[in-house]
Amino acid sequence: MALRARVKICGITQVDDALAAVDNGVDALGFVFYDISPRCIDIANANKIINKLPPFINKVALFVNPDSEDVSRVLNATNIDLLQFHGDEDEAFCSSFNMPYLKAIRMRGTIDLNKTVKAFSSASGLLLDAFDSAQYGGTGQTFDWELVPKQCDLPIILAGGLNENNIYDAIKNTNSYAVDVSSGVEKSKGIKDHLRIKQFMHEVKRANK
Repeated sequence: MALRARVKICGITQVDDALAAVDNGVDALGFVFYDISPRCIDIANANKIINKLPPFINKVALFVNPDSEDVSRVLNATNIDLLQFHGDEDEAFCSSFNMPYLKAIRMRGTIDLNKTVKAFSSASGLLLDAFDSAQYGGTGQTFDWELVPKQCDLPIILAGGLNENNIYDAIKNTNSYAVDVSSGVEKSKGIKDHLRIKQFMHEVKRANK
């Protein structure tokens, strides 16, 4: 029997959005520490949310090409469980914090995932997102799911343009370990739509049956 697809909702900026996600059964919440993102959150506000969360919800800190000091500052001040690197960071940098991490890969036809898996063998998983030359993630666009390998030595987290209308097919077609959604459950950037979260999670649960 296949394992169920886990769910991370990223770009959390408000306590009520985080609790709505938890109430609907998400496994992880993502906090964006990237200044130019419309979903960026500071340490103080991230802690206000994290301190309200029940046990067993994974807290993920997302960075894009950060300095080591930026990452360390977040780790020292928050109860983060997992790092997510969404830029051009190499394996040495990602693994230097002695924390489990995900490496995001922007997918296009020329990508060699087998080479990437070897390059980031210390990662806890690879997050596959849509490629956009102008931005790192948060595009709201899907990519060709045929590029997702059926077997991989690292867990695959599927991202990019997921929403309540396509998540069922995404899970069924890729058999990914987890899925990651942000704009697909929003009413505006950084503000989640609780009804869309409920609908999204309903479709995830339907696909996991």
